[in-house]
Amino acid sequence: MNLLDYLPGVPDFPKPGILFRDISPLLANPDAFKEATRQLEALAQRFDYTHILGIESRGFIFATALAQQTHTGLALARKPNKLPLASHRESYGLEYGSDSLEIQQSTLPADARVLIVDDVLATGGTIIAASKLLQKAGFGVAGAITLLEIDGLHGSKILNENGIANQTVMLA
Repeated sequence: MNLLDYLPGVPDFPKPGILFRDISPLLANPDAFKEATRQLEALAQRFDYTHILGIESRGFIFATALAQQTHTGLALARKPNKLPLASHRESYGLEYGSDSLEIQQSTLPADARVLIVDDVLATGGTIIAASKLLQKAGFGVAGAITLLEIDGLHGSKILNENGIANQTVMLA
């Protein structure tokens, strides 16, 4: 099964020059979603982790499926002002603006080694922010996995340069 068949590109979204990968067709097909989860699980086996962190919002979907499949605890990196308790925050730049991620301070145990999961790796900014956020909160970063890396943006290289081991299911 070629998962790219279920991840159509939408040009110029959310702004001109960006090719947005729509995960909706993959999620709507149970066989494709199951295969994506299976392939993410195969990548996850290369890392020594105790917990999984899903990045809002599309990373939540794959992180949740992977956490269920691997029987691993799940934490969520949320957009600002969505968490009710004391939180750590990290700001970062995007290809089309800036944003922040937060994690609730009481979510993970002190000795957690966390695998970051997101849907698409572009320039690596979101995953770098998640890594900094976890480190700021006192947790170890085991690495990062994504379903898709956008070819030509060198996200894996940028993550490696920032000390983040990473694996991606496919390049497009």
